[in-house]
Amino acid sequence: MPPKFDPSAVQTIFVRVRGGKVGNPASLAPKVGPLGLSPKKVGEDIAKATGDWKDLRITVKLEIQNRQTKIEVVPSAASLIIKALNEPSREGKAKGEHTKHNGNISMEDIHSIAKLMRGRSMSKDYIGTVKEIIGSCVSVGCTIDGETAKVLLTKIRSGEVELENRE
Repeated sequence: MPPKFDPSAVQTIFVRVRGGKVGNPASLAPKVGPLGLSPKKVGEDIAKATGDWKDLRITVKLEIQNRQTKIEVVPSAASLIIKALNEPSREGKAKGEHTKHNGNISMEDIHSIAKLMRGRSMSKDYIGTVKEIIGSCVSVGCTIDGETAKVLLTKIRSGEVELENRE
């Protein structure tokens, strides 16, 4: 039999959910059930906390202590880029259907996302973080100031486009 857990100890759980929606309580039950929490209540709390991220897949950090949950949204670079595109809600589309993100975002948006992601970036400096965000734009499929992300990255590497350090 597993040892009893200490209720005053802080437990951290990361969960990937669709923003603004109450997920299936059965998927939360194995994670929060042993800690003495109701999966349905935790799911509703997560839906409330992720209301700004409607229909985007987002990572949520749950910190549990003394059967009290503290919910923190931990957005990925791709989620921040898609949110910056200001696309309409994808309600009504089939669940498995791939959504094309062919919008355009500004370099200012890239810099603001890079500032948010700087702490979790693997890059040594701020300019490397900006390049990581531009690389995420490649996978999302959006353009930056009318240029594709790959073209912009080649211009940065060749020195045609200069990135300022805004750290």
